[in-house]
Amino acid sequence: MPGPPCGSLLDYKTAKFSLTRNRRVGLLHRLLQLSALGYLLGWVLLMRKGYQERDAAPRVAMVTKVKGAAAAEAAGRRLWDAADLTWPPQGENVLFLVTNFIATIQQAQGTCPESPSVLDGMCTEDADCPMGNPVVHGNGIKTGKCLMFNATCSTCEIYGWCPVENGTLPRKLLLAETENFTLFIKNTVHFTKFNFSKCNALQTTDPSYFKTCTYDPIFNPSCPVFRVRDMVEAAGENFGDLALLGGSIRVLIEWNCDLDHAAAQCQPQYSFSLQDTRYNFRTASYYWGSQRQLYRNLLKLYGIRFEVSVHGQAGKFSIVPTAVSFGTSIAFFGAATMVCDLVLLYLDAKADLYWKEKFEEGVLAGAGQGSAELCLRAALEAPQGSKTVSVGSSTV
Repeated sequence: MPGPPCGSLLDYKTAKFSLTRNRRVGLLHRLLQLSALGYLLGWVLLMRKGYQERDAAPRVAMVTKVKGAAAAEAAGRRLWDAADLTWPPQGENVLFLVTNFIATIQQAQGTCPESPSVLDGMCTEDADCPMGNPVVHGNGIKTGKCLMFNATCSTCEIYGWCPVENGTLPRKLLLAETENFTLFIKNTVHFTKFNFSKCNALQTTDPSYFKTCTYDPIFNPSCPVFRVRDMVEAAGENFGDLALLGGSIRVLIEWNCDLDHAAAQCQPQYSFSLQDTRYNFRTASYYWGSQRQLYRNLLKLYGIRFEVSVHGQAGKFSIVPTAVSFGTSIAFFGAATMVCDLVLLYLDAKADLYWKEKFEEGVLAGAGQGSAELCLRAALEAPQGSKTVSVGSSTV
C-alpha cells in the first residue's frame, strides 16, 4: 500500500535506549568518559585555566642603566665608565657594553702602505696598483705605487687615514673589570583589558636600595639589578671567552599574572640565552693637532649586545570562557557515547542484532490509512487495557 502523500517528511524520530551487556564496550565507554573528565579538570581548568578571560598584549615601558668602571692600558692608561662603554646612552631595550677593543691612535689623512692582511692591497710592482682604484675591503684609494710594507711583503700605497688600522687583537682581555658591571632593567607592564599595572622594581623611597642590591629570585625578586658576569653564565657561556670577541645575549622578561590572586604574586620571570658570537663595530674620535691637522683615534670595539624583550599575559575569571570550556567538555562526553555506538554498529560481532534493536520502526494501528485522524480514532476506540501501539520494544 502506498505511504502518505508527504512520505517521511512528517515522520518523527525519537531516541531509544538499549542496555547492552558488553564489557569491552562498557570499559571503552568509561575510559572515554574519564578521558573527557581528565581533559576538563587537568588541561582546561588546571593547566590552561579555561575559566579565565585573558589579555596577552600588555603595554610595555622599559628603562635600562649600566653602572661600573674599568681601567685599560691600551692607548694610554685610561679609566672607562658606563658613559664610555655603553651604546646607546639613552637606556633602551637594546644596548651594547664594550668588553675589549683595538686602538689605532693619531691617524691623519695622507699616504701610507696598505695592510698586508688585505689581499687586494698586495703587489709586486707598480702596475699591480692602478691609480684611483679603491682597495677592496681595504682602507683607502690606490696611488699607483707599490711599497715595501716590511722586510717580507710589499703592498700598494694608498691615500686614506694613516697609519692603517691595527688588526692585532690583544691576547688578554683589556676590560676584564666589565664582568662586575651591573645592568638595571626597570620594566612596567599594563594590561588594558583589566586596567592592571605592575612594575618589576620595588616601590621604595630608599635611594640606596638599588645601589646595594642584586637580583635573586628568592631573596631579592624585586631588585632588577643584574651583574654582567651572572647574566653571561646564565646564558651558558664563560664571560672571558665571550667578552674577548663579543657576542649577543637575549634577556627575556615573562609576566604570567593570575589576577584572581593578590597582585603581589604577579612577579616576572627572567631568562637569558646566547643569540650570537663575535660582535664588534668601529667608532672614532676626532681632534685638531697643533698644525691645524685633523687627527682621529680609531677604536674597534668588541662587546656584549643585550637585547631585552618582554612577553606577558594576565588572566581573570569570567563566566563566558567558563561556559565555553564546560560546553566543550560536555560535547566530549557525548562523543564518547557516539564512538561506542559506532563500535557496536560496525565492529562488534553482534552488530546485526544491535542494529535491529537500535533502529526500530514504531507502527501505529490504522497508520496505513495515511491519516493522523484515523490513528487517533483507533487509539480512542481500543478496548480499555489493550495494547495497540508498539514503539520500539515497549507497548502502550
